[in-house]
Amino acid sequence: MSSKPEQKETHQANGSVLPIVPVDCLTSPDRGQLVEPSDFLGPDSDRVEVVVLESRANAKGVREEDALLENGSQSNESDDTSTDRGPEPASPLKETSFSIGLQVLFPFLLAGFGTVAAGMVLDIVQHWDVFKYVTEVFILVPALLGLKGNLEMTLASRLSTAANIGQMDTPKELWRMITGNMALIQVQATVVGFLASIAAVIFGWIPDGHFSIDHAVLLCASSVATAFIASLVLGMIMIGVIIGSRKMGINPDNVATPIAASLGDLITLALLSGISWGLYKELESKAYVNPLVCAFFIALLPIWIIIAKKNAATREVLYSGWEPVIIAMAISSVGGLILDRTVSDPNFAGMAVFTPVINGVGGNLVAVQASRISTYLHMSGMPGESSETAPRKCPSPCSTFFSSDVNSRSARVLFLLVVPGHLVFLYTISSMQGGHTTLTLIFIVFYMTAALLQVLILLYIADWMVHWMWGRDLDPDNFSIPYLTALGDLIGTGLLALSFHVLWLIGDRDSDVGD
Repeated sequence: MSSKPEQKETHQANGSVLPIVPVDCLTSPDRGQLVEPSDFLGPDSDRVEVVVLESRANAKGVREEDALLENGSQSNESDDTSTDRGPEPASPLKETSFSIGLQVLFPFLLAGFGTVAAGMVLDIVQHWDVFKYVTEVFILVPALLGLKGNLEMTLASRLSTAANIGQMDTPKELWRMITGNMALIQVQATVVGFLASIAAVIFGWIPDGHFSIDHAVLLCASSVATAFIASLVLGMIMIGVIIGSRKMGINPDNVATPIAASLGDLITLALLSGISWGLYKELESKAYVNPLVCAFFIALLPIWIIIAKKNAATREVLYSGWEPVIIAMAISSVGGLILDRTVSDPNFAGMAVFTPVINGVGGNLVAVQASRISTYLHMSGMPGESSETAPRKCPSPCSTFFSSDVNSRSARVLFLLVVPGHLVFLYTISSMQGGHTTLTLIFIVFYMTAALLQVLILLYIADWMVHWMWGRDLDPDNFSIPYLTALGDLIGTGLLALSFHVLWLIGDRDSDVGD
């Protein structure tokens, strides 16, 4: 047996990165092959020191490796070679660019077709009476679609991380995560839906100076009801996706967030259109319906709050998770104001059908990247802990897109999906004769430039924001995605409006606008 100084040196070398089993595992017969007690156990005092330092790291590390390594069939016997790994943390994702692209491609296309369907719906419903006479509904569109991204994608990222680190392995843990998170998103959806309606009223009132109390109540009822129902349906879908992907051996980070958006945009926009149209019809004969709808959903808030507070996993988010979703809602509402001011202008014909597509694709891709980086950081410890994987400085574009690390590799893959994906979506829109627009070469060039620039900016911001939040003891799963999807809405809508304006100035749109 080695001397005591040598033992302490071994403890220090292994303590930061190498998983060493706790006491119960050391004495278990089926764990005997994992490590040799004689390699690190000396006197009793040394034994206590090792147990204190290593028990949590091992329990977490073993679960994470089993959950995330692509060759997860590694046996416990291989752990005895871990002493050769050096000071680097265990890699959570042993994935090639091809495997990342293959896993992301199908849900990305599925999500894209969902945004295409949402764009086609918006192109149709923009001519309905409620959208003509209560134009503030257009301001709600990016805000509520963004809310879907803020809540459902955050839920997907949170549950993906929990699944990957072994917090949903038993039925009891699974049920606790489901009930707590579903109650949490109902609270957030109701409150933020209400605030979104207030923002729509304010943004609609400032330019025109006109205010209608009936229209304000209509916006409130439509927004709250849409947010509540959409979050309930999409939350249940997300839980099923994550559980299914785990059973199929697929990394939930690659598929959960895009699938959250695949039907999300379509469901949310269809609900908003149908509910607002129905409430608008009742406005003249049954004016009391709108206030009753608002009161009903707000009255349910205490129930969801009580359920969310009882769950330790969601209690913290219930108290501290409001800032990102509320600020993100305000950012998305600015994008909605741009849409409201352009959709009725003949010079911007077709913008209604393309806005959900460019915003949805950008938000989906950056949500995948943010979720992956967050999972990668969770492998090294807890938020706020010093880690070489969490740089404090703003990263350079080269390190974000051209380094050899797995997150840079995934950023390249996601960026390369933009052009082929949008070409498929543009062709689908054109074949369905959506947008009253003929696709010309110059239009495609301007559209692709806007889409590429949007995703490039978002991926870079995600690399900085996730690490920045991690270093400040904020869980990126709860805080980063709302900001990123809201910025995607604002940047996408702004760049698309700018592209349409430039095309109008050079005369390309004159011959392309249909009836």
